Amino acid sequence: MTTDTTMKSIPIEPLSLENFQAFGHFSDMLHPASEKLGAPPIEFFRDMLQQTLGQCQIVSYSNCQILPRDPLIDISECHSFTAEMLMPLDANVLMHFAPASVPDAGFPSDKVRVFLIPKGTMVVIKPGTWHHGPFCTGKEPANILVALPERTYVNDTRTIVLEGEERLTIRTSL
Repeated sequence: MTTDTTMKSIPIEPLSLENFQAFGHFSDMLHPASEKLGAPPIEFFRDMLQQTLGQCQIVSYSNCQILPRDPLIDISECHSFTAEMLMPLDANVLMHFAPASVPDAGFPSDKVRVFLIPKGTMVVIKPGTWHHGPFCTGKEPANILVALPERTYVNDTRTIVLEGEERLTIRTSL
């Protein structure tokens, strides 16, 4: 891995209700502790998270497969009208988030935070929140379930490429 000493380094934070509330909501889908209907052997943990679809009536489910790469934040995106849901299926991942900003203000690099998202944890990202594809925590690829309104990647995605000193590194040692 190559590191540029002029780049700002961002520490990894664990998810908590307090530190993630500005960016969205999350729930551990593999170890639910919410209201439920039924009793063993069948328990239905209901309404654990909600996701706004904006004006769209169709939600699309996709797999985002990520490969190990340098922990370098050099691209980010946001969706102005819709929330994005993601859930790591088979590995823990790291992901950056920054609060929504007005279009002409650019990317708020001074407000970026990086979270460790455990596998099986569903995250719903608020509209306007900056983010991009997660980073692997190990040497194996990771599969991420993504739910977005149909064709959001064409109709409601603003992407910014960070160059030079705008790029950020993730501090992988705790």
